[in-house]
Amino acid sequence: MPTALPVLPRQRIFAIDALRGLTFFVMLFVNCLSGANGIPYGIQHMAASADGMSLADVVFPAFLFVVGTSIPFSLNHRLAVEGGARQIVWQVVTRAFGLIVIGLFMVNTEEGYNEAAMGMSIHLWALFFYAAALLAWGTRSNRMLRWFGAAAIVMLALMYRSDPDGQGWMQTSWWGILGCIGWAYLTSSLIYLAGRGRLLVLALAVVACVLWFMVSHAMDGNEVIAMHATHASIVLCGALCVLLFFDGARGAGGTPRLAAGVVLALVLALLAWLLHHFYPISKIGATPPWALYCAALCSALFVLLYWLIEMRRFTRWTALVQPAAANPLVTYLLPVVLATLMGYLHLRWWPVLMHGGAAIAFALLFSSVVMALVAVLNTCNLKLKL
Repeated sequence: MPTALPVLPRQRIFAIDALRGLTFFVMLFVNCLSGANGIPYGIQHMAASADGMSLADVVFPAFLFVVGTSIPFSLNHRLAVEGGARQIVWQVVTRAFGLIVIGLFMVNTEEGYNEAAMGMSIHLWALFFYAAALLAWGTRSNRMLRWFGAAAIVMLALMYRSDPDGQGWMQTSWWGILGCIGWAYLTSSLIYLAGRGRLLVLALAVVACVLWFMVSHAMDGNEVIAMHATHASIVLCGALCVLLFFDGARGAGGTPRLAAGVVLALVLALLAWLLHHFYPISKIGATPPWALYCAALCSALFVLLYWLIEMRRFTRWTALVQPAAANPLVTYLLPVVLATLMGYLHLRWWPVLMHGGAAIAFALLFSSVVMALVAVLNTCNLKLKL
């Protein structure tokens, strides 16, 4: 007889929405500051050679952690409603595939392209892709438009050219942010389904991901696969965290759940400290100390949000970040599309907005405007759902 799944609440968890929304706001803020000068070092991306992390280096793992917090709720709900595990696996694979495809296209706009061989600027090619992605994943009620968008994506992939002689095609490279999230989501979801959401299985999977990195590093193995293992460990930590808080089968009240969350954060921080004796803290290197320290920070933040929102019922402020939480892909892609359009039109932000205090103020304003715009788009039901 198969092991029963964790018993999770069916209502929306505002603490998870708040964590997701806050992550998006910080992402918009630090990305807007990319290229600015005269700003504090602690909010800039650390160099690849640095041993440490900044606020900017915590954003991506926070995304991964939030993905992990959603996996138990999403998969439990699908199993309860649809029943068949085979169909659930297919849905997980197709969702991951969508993220990987978008990430693959985005990473190929960064370098290596040959605009002369393509017959168009990379900015225009990217804009066509974002329009096609909106048709493919934003028009669920119109099958014809979805197929048209998918066909356009295939055609754009065939049009792409790389290498100096224009004979190359699209390269996987490091798969891009969304691609990395897609691989980590796929791996973690399959582990969750195979282990029926058991805490021990998820914890052992985190250890296995760390060991994979260590063995690969020692044997000069595939760095990209080791990177994906590190990313998956963060997603699994997110799943562990919410199960400690919301698995009704454990029968714990609010205070014991807070204590369990604090213990999780401390254990992850301790493991990160131990591993830091052997590996640097590096987002670019996707090292285990970086991953586990970030997972510890996210766990601690979730403890705070759970106490504030679920226990103290201080929920009104979450309305400010909830629109981004409800429409994550559009929130992520909107600034990218704007930057691509500006590149195509050869526009730049005024230099005064990219220096010192003015840059920070502009980044805060820009982030707030994007969040407000996403709220408007939500009312128009403009969403990307994979």
